[in-house]
Amino acid sequence: MLKPIHLSRRTFLAGSAAALLLASAARGQGPSLPKTITIHVGFPAGGPADTTARLIAEKLREITGSSVVVLNRPGAGGTLAAGAVAQMEPDGANLLLVSSGHAGAPALYPNLKFDSQRDFTPIVALAQSPVIILVRKDSLYRSIEDLMADMRAKPAVLKFATGGGGATLTSLGALLLRAQLGYDALAVAYRGSGPANIDLMGGIIDFSFDTVSGAIGLLQSGDVRGLAVTSKTRAAAIPNVPTIAETVKPDFDVTGWFGLLGPARMPAAVVTRLNEDLNRVVLAPEFRARLVTLGIDVMGGTPEAFGALIASETARWGKLIRDLGLQPQ
Repeated sequence: MLKPIHLSRRTFLAGSAAALLLASAARGQGPSLPKTITIHVGFPAGGPADTTARLIAEKLREITGSSVVVLNRPGAGGTLAAGAVAQMEPDGANLLLVSSGHAGAPALYPNLKFDSQRDFTPIVALAQSPVIILVRKDSLYRSIEDLMADMRAKPAVLKFATGGGGATLTSLGALLLRAQLGYDALAVAYRGSGPANIDLMGGIIDFSFDTVSGAIGLLQSGDVRGLAVTSKTRAAAIPNVPTIAETVKPDFDVTGWFGLLGPARMPAAVVTRLNEDLNRVVLAPEFRARLVTLGIDVMGGTPEAFGALIASETARWGKLIRDLGLQPQ
């Protein structure tokens, strides 16, 4: 049985971030930052990664006085943008917004021209959004326990969707849950959560895996219902939806995250300055409240903590991808 490696993300919101803010205030503004900072995003405009990057850019611009722009470089699961930033000067002028898919990239794309850990400098974990199991609003399944019991009673009959195709967080989360709980259902990979949710509401599939940020609009309108989220703690945007861990699988934890990296060998003083400024952004109450409405929870914390998260998630998802022989789609 696959055993995930766990790293509590809630520790990012503990005393370390508060200490960073106090230290920043005591030292003043620290080293100067580049006049223009570009945040490279390896995903199309309009999605959760792009939305998070643009909200961050707006607030970072106010704090630093630098011109902060967002550049979308979609393709190959975010690895095109990552490969470009890995070769840029480590002066703080170019940053990379990565998602949790960055951790699975080495196993999924074995011919990458960069190392997903050695070629980057961790700066800060920004935000997170768990996966949610959805059913249509009139579904007979009222709980995750109901769904699991029916799948065990009717092996390979129920159909479920994962948005994004290939080895996305939703598909990996579904595979990990299936491996640990032993149920049998037919997986249907979609190119995005939009088409998957259309078929869910139309009754073509029985349930789906999506991110909370991707499904928040349908959840708020009542067009779909959430049975459970995959994070260790409940999502702030939908606190009435229980977790997998508190219902059918203790300690289960699959959460998508976003964070900022720079090229390797960035000066320590620049990393510290960026980390402190970005913690000020994400831990501000109004910013936190804004992200919650989008189905996203803030993180924050130290560069070292973010680096540890990436290392842990790389080991975890790399093993699952290799064990299952997954290929990019």
